[in-house]
Parts: sequence; C-alpha cells; structure tokens
Amino acid sequence: MKKILVTGGAGYIGSICVEELLNRGYQVAVFDNLSEGHGKAIDPRADFYQGDLADRSVLRHAFEQAKPEAVMHFAANALVGESMTNPSKYFRNNVASGINLLDMAVESGVKKFVFSSTCATFGIPDRMPLDESLPQRPINPYGESKLMFESILRWYEKIHGLSFVALRYFNAAGASEKFGEDHRIETHLIPNILKVALGQKDHVEIYGTDYETPDGTCIRDYIHILDLAQAHILALSSPQSDFYNLGTGGGTSVREVIETCKQVTGRDIKAIEKPRRAGDPPRLIAASEKIRTALGWQPQYQNIRAIVESAWAWHVKNPNGYGD
Repeated sequence: MKKILVTGGAGYIGSICVEELLNRGYQVAVFDNLSEGHGKAIDPRADFYQGDLADRSVLRHAFEQAKPEAVMHFAANALVGESMTNPSKYFRNNVASGINLLDMAVESGVKKFVFSSTCATFGIPDRMPLDESLPQRPINPYGESKLMFESILRWYEKIHGLSFVALRYFNAAGASEKFGEDHRIETHLIPNILKVALGQKDHVEIYGTDYETPDGTCIRDYIHILDLAQAHILALSSPQSDFYNLGTGGGTSVREVIETCKQVTGRDIKAIEKPRRAGDPPRLIAASEKIRTALGWQPQYQNIRAIVESAWAWHVKNPNGYGD
C-alpha cells in the first residue's frame, strides 16, 4: 500500500503523519478544509485537495485524482467544551461527514482505513491504566461522536469488507523539526505554558490542586507526536481490523509539566491556581500493551522532557505559529 489519502493533513497530528509517511516513501494526498489546519503545515511533497468532507462532489474528485489505496482520517472537531455547547457541529462533522468519507472509500475500492480516535470514548474509566477491555461510556458529544464512528467502521467492514484500525489516545504533544502545534483556539497545556515562556501570555492556569495525586494536580498521558505517527503508519500493515489504545504507560502531572517547561526554556513561568473544572478525572493514563504486541509499536520518546524540548525548539523557530 503506497498511496495514502490523509484527511485533516494540514492539522497538528495529520501534518506530522503526512511528513513521516513521505519520509518512508509513501505517496500522500492531503484533504483538508483549512478551518483548523494551516496551508503552511502541508508538506510540499504531498498533493493537496482543499475541500470539506460534507461536500461529496469535492471528495469524489480528490479520490478520482489521488486513487488512494488507504485512508488516514484525522479531520474532526476536537474541543470537548465546544461539543457541550454545540453538539450539532460535532455529530455533523465527526459522524455525518465521516460517513461521506467511508462511502467514497468503499466506492473507490480502498482497502484500509486508519481512524484517529480518542480515549474520550471511555469517559471516566473504572481503572487505570486504560486498556481496550474497559466499557466505553463517553461523557461529552466529542467522545460520543468518535465512539459512533468506531461503531460505523465495524458495520462497514462487515457489509463492505473495508478493513480498519482505530487508534485511541489522550494528549498528543511535541513537534517534528518542521511542523508543530498551532491551534486557533489553544486548549492544550504544553503550548499554553510555552506561550508564557515566549512572553505571549502572562500566566498559565492550573485547574485544581486538591486531587488525590502526589502533588494535587491532574496527571495525564502525553505522547510524542512522532510516536503517534509511527503507530498510524504501523496500522496500515495491520493484518486485521482492530482497536488499539496508545499510551506511554506513565503520566505527568500539571505541575511536573510546568516545571519541565521551566527547565527546558530557562524562563520563569507564572502559574495561577484555579478551582477544579467539572468532569476532569484526577488521572488519565492509557495502556498500550496490545499494539506493542500486535504491531510492534515502540515509542521512542518516553519522557516529558524530550516532548517539551521538541515543542520548544519548534515554537522558538515559529513564535507566531504558521502565521495565518
């Protein structure tokens, strides 16, 4: 399988997966509406089709031109808070528009579909680390929309024979040398801390300091973007359809992330403590034994310092992000 269509390939995770696919000799076509992504984040070696998954005619044109053998699907709305105020947007884009993509894949004879899912499908889990056997009980429309698409994938395989792999993870972080994280609305912790180090923000906020964790702040599982890209590429050669959780097996608290950013940047970073946010579990860590065993996934960047160093290097070179 050498020709890959990547939806959302101008976004944070998609752009770096595109770069890594190209580095490994794949031919890549990017499909993106640029509502969240950036034109400058598209690797110049890739073909680019600008369009929205809601528009089946534009989508068909891209498939006819690119003739992909596999699809990697990253195009989704992914702000949990927004999904609680505008569920329509999330079900339309993440589910209905996703069905357009699946239909086109079937129509075009695509053999493999790799779906960028989320551990938000599990909601608040019964135990940690979070493995694939846990019940999936999303607590917001974002997680629900991803779970619905996972169910749809099962039926498309059963009825149309479309083989798939869905990858679930929590916090993508870090950067490659060329591409990094630049969201129009930035909710992720590491880039927001680094904006303070760059002098673009006065402070970072810590939501909740009284959790049952060693330092009282939430613990999260951060995965380096290059390790995520590796997992998505390995999924292309998966012998059967399956669901995999991705995690480092450890976790880092909010205070630890801030301290690491101080050390890496050599700058003081002001933090203001705020009350807990509703619905924030104290600890979210994913188990990844299944994908390590089945596909040989081996994360290369297991510690938070390596992740922060790569992110900081990119932000220093691109202080205004992609500037669009």
